[in-house]
Amino acid sequence: MTATSAPAHSGAAHLADPDHHPSFTKGVFLGEIREDLVFPFPVLAPDEREALGMILGSFQAFAADTIDSHRLDSEGRFPDAVRKGMHELGLMGMNIPEAYGGFGASAKVFNRVFGEIGATDPALAVYFGAHQSIGCKAITLFGTGEQKQRWLPRCASGEIVAAFCLTEPGSGSDAQAMTTAATPDAKGDSYTITGTKIWISNAGYAGLFTVFAKVPVTVDGKTKHRVTAFAVDATLPGISLGQPEQKMGIKASDTRTVTFDNVVVSAADRIGEVGQGFKIALEVLNSGRLGLAAGSSLGARKIMRVALEYAKQRTQFGRPIGSFEMIQHKIALNAAETYASDSAWMLTAGMVDRGGVDFSLETACCKIFASELAFRASNDALQIAGGIGYSKEYPYEQAVRDSRINLIFEGTNEILRALIALTALQQPGERLKALGKAFKDPLHSIGAIGSFVAGRAKRQIVKPSFTRVHEALAGEAETVAGIIHDLALAVESLLMRHGKAVIEQQFLQLRLANAAIDIYLAVATLSRTTWEIERAGSVEAASAELDCARVFIPAAMRRARRSIRALRANQDARLKKIAERALEETDLAPTTPTDR
Repeated sequence: MTATSAPAHSGAAHLADPDHHPSFTKGVFLGEIREDLVFPFPVLAPDEREALGMILGSFQAFAADTIDSHRLDSEGRFPDAVRKGMHELGLMGMNIPEAYGGFGASAKVFNRVFGEIGATDPALAVYFGAHQSIGCKAITLFGTGEQKQRWLPRCASGEIVAAFCLTEPGSGSDAQAMTTAATPDAKGDSYTITGTKIWISNAGYAGLFTVFAKVPVTVDGKTKHRVTAFAVDATLPGISLGQPEQKMGIKASDTRTVTFDNVVVSAADRIGEVGQGFKIALEVLNSGRLGLAAGSSLGARKIMRVALEYAKQRTQFGRPIGSFEMIQHKIALNAAETYASDSAWMLTAGMVDRGGVDFSLETACCKIFASELAFRASNDALQIAGGIGYSKEYPYEQAVRDSRINLIFEGTNEILRALIALTALQQPGERLKALGKAFKDPLHSIGAIGSFVAGRAKRQIVKPSFTRVHEALAGEAETVAGIIHDLALAVESLLMRHGKAVIEQQFLQLRLANAAIDIYLAVATLSRTTWEIERAGSVEAASAELDCARVFIPAAMRRARRSIRALRANQDARLKKIAERALEETDLAPTTPTDR
């Protein structure tokens, strides 16, 4: 492949490298338990704990004096004091390397801070995360030394705010369908960018846009268009902004359309090589999803705290409503799921800090689970509050509105489920592909065929097991190991039955992903609870953690078992028939007898 000439760009080591680094969740689809990737549970080093305590203390004091989430929601904007305070606290450079003026926080510290900001005000978390989780992250990971020196110190101080320009009117999660073009000049010294990006967080504040556009390249004598990333100065001629979007929630965050009309950028502003943009975007989003998970998890905890206070004070039939078991059921399930969600994002942050691990599927699992938890918890909190929960006087209805976006942000949960399923199917698929090739020449492939048959027989009989889980959780660990074994066998059977056609069968992908999510959350819970027992010194001293684990893990494994069984026995044909009929008739179901 040839492309227009431009300076070579050397990116930093990738956070995740699916082609070379091990993945826990991919191993699960092969029936493997890679305990070394999830044990021991990651904890903060003493200096990290001290630094985190200082950061959280400073932010909490600032928030108490300055941040009124109800006011931000009603006014739909951040007062200057809020943004200025975030900058002065150094929060805009939390995960920017120290060499460029940032804090250089570990993933564990950064995501805990992200969670605190998200629990304080979700719109403010968007401002914080859109800037450094995704806005300038491509430069941090893949930029040249000159690019880092030019942009990152000003991003770290808050002198400039960054934004991430990927989504277009005709391409959301399907980034390959983008139409924004970056046309090189004859000498290859510059590119002219033309196109429109939508739903751009921080657009109204941005001094830096990370822009993804298609660059023409020649492949075998034919012109192809390859997604490429650029660092674009927001003050360049030809850039215009739309009006702020009027959104359902996170109203104070600035979200706009950004239009590029023949914007000329230097070739030195290209991030990475031509054609690497899609990979860069995926890796940036992998990082950003973990912050969303932490923010969602701590947000669920915060709104339920408000509901718990209300449940203790509100009396009906002569007793607090918190004493009624239907209310307690909501509280207990949210508690167990929040415990699991916290365990998962913390475990995954440890993978990021450790390096050499592909955590792309794990961040997707965390984001899906936590975002759906936060939305459920907000609804449950509103239900506990009853009529007042529906009033704007109280925080419940805003929590419902604000939490809803997290199921869409940085890859919809549907797209992420497809990503989990299809990515994790690659290795089992390669095994079967190799077997198919062997059967084409069986006389010369007896060894390969025999090895596969023997391996399959062994996989059917020999179940994986955990060796590092505390004995108090032996029963739960055995159940999880059994589900992993069942999933691997089901995956092999599924691929034999459907082959490549599974790519189009999203009913099946949904079940595979749901099983994988529940398994990963259960494993994270096992890892954390083992550490909690060891830290506490006894099983009795960790009873609160054990109770959460013993509620969450069996429930998650029941869901996973149902998902696996439904890979073979299901009503998919009927579901598809109902959906297609509704789409054709633009009506959900047969009309009621009164209307015929």
